[in-house]
Amino acid sequence: MDDDGDAAPDHDPDADADADVDADASAATSDGTDSNPSLSVDELVDYCHTQAGLLSGRVDTMATEADALLDEIDQRTAEIRSRLEDLPDDVEATERPPSTTAPASGESDVDLEAIEALQDELEEKQLLAEAKHTRMQAFQELAADYTELAADLATDVESGTDAIRRVVEFEADNDAPAYFEEQDRTTLLEMAAEADDTDGDASTDDGTE
Repeated sequence: MDDDGDAAPDHDPDADADADVDADASAATSDGTDSNPSLSVDELVDYCHTQAGLLSGRVDTMATEADALLDEIDQRTAEIRSRLEDLPDDVEATERPPSTTAPASGESDVDLEAIEALQDELEEKQLLAEAKHTRMQAFQELAADYTELAADLATDVESGTDAIRRVVEFEADNDAPAYFEEQDRTTLLEMAAEADDTDGDASTDDGTE
């Protein structure tokens, strides 16, 4: 949000919807055994769809970054190939008797060092591209799993409490919070953990531990 007070153009109704889901989830997880939880099954289905959408959006961003990285790899590969094609003449020139037109031996050494440096850089970028594609696949799989969970909740679960439990267990099993760190998004699992910590602190203060 801008600091100039003109907030209307930047208003995002989707962000408000996400905030509502987060607020309701926080209230619901404050007592996981509440017979009338604040979140309904439908709201938790929407939550799962929202999580899947955020993950898919992150995949799109990473795909753009990966494309740019592949372009850099192509450029480095072409540069290395060009230098290697020019290298034999330089090497041959160093084997002839010195002349005013032949390059000095140190010049060929510099070319070789430059090529090796480019190859090292190329290998690093290739490893980075592989890691990014692996990460993209993990995000895609979790997005698909969230979508599948939403379908399961909609068809198999009637109680909001059971739905919360299913989502929390799912996020714990898949380490979901790690996927949303860059988006500053709090998962239902983290809300439940914070609620448990709050309840534990209250019990300690009351001397009922």
